[in-house]
Amino acid sequence: MELLELLKYAFLGLLQGFTEPIPISSSGHLVIAQKLFNLEIEGLSFEILMNFASLLAVLLIYRNDLIRLTSHGIRYVVSREEESKSEFMFIVYLVIATIPAAVLGILFDDFIGEELKGIKVVGATLIITGIALWLIRNLRGSKGEAGLSIKDALIVGLAQAVALIPGISRSGATIVAAMGLGMKQETALRFSFLLFIPVSVGSMILSIGDLQFGDMLIPYIVAFLLSLTASYYSLKWFMNIMARGNLIYFSIYCFIVGALVLIF
Repeated sequence: MELLELLKYAFLGLLQGFTEPIPISSSGHLVIAQKLFNLEIEGLSFEILMNFASLLAVLLIYRNDLIRLTSHGIRYVVSREEESKSEFMFIVYLVIATIPAAVLGILFDDFIGEELKGIKVVGATLIITGIALWLIRNLRGSKGEAGLSIKDALIVGLAQAVALIPGISRSGATIVAAMGLGMKQETALRFSFLLFIPVSVGSMILSIGDLQFGDMLIPYIVAFLLSLTASYYSLKWFMNIMARGNLIYFSIYCFIVGALVLIF
């Protein structure tokens, strides 16, 4: 295994891991990186592993929320405790919000992969992401978990489905939709990343048959570990950014990168 090949996958692992949680589109940045540095990744194995790395990071950070939701959800199903109803309904809303991306992903996966992964498409969609972030930059909602509705879940779910297009950030789209619906920043962030879990698990299950390593085991392991670490710390950093309400910086970044891609 050549050192250059190992460094290539290490770089892509770091890039994907760092950009996955923040609203600048990890898929778009991978397209840009591959074009910029003349890199090519064959098959879906790399994408599946990097997705799994980011999933583990989200599970680690939100483990307490997951334990709380699971225990209260089971408690409500078994004994109908009124105190546990909001957590049970939060789970229901996550399931509902998962449906649009799951359906559209299955129906249009080939079209998205073949027609919408061009570098110019990524440039345009990054600018769209920047505009969306700019529009909600000053919003401070008041809706917590107990105030969510089926309508909220469907709208956020549709936003996640739009993010199947490279350059449209998944976290950005869902957070923009959630905050536009009046959710608190903390609620929007939690709903967005807990929503990442079922979609990520589902896509992994559907793609598991495509997982092949061959002689790429070592670079894939290196990329996986770097992506996991980068995703964890990037999400922690983004949570602090959200708490301070500084989404405008991501908006400006998307404008600049999107414009540079379209120009050059």
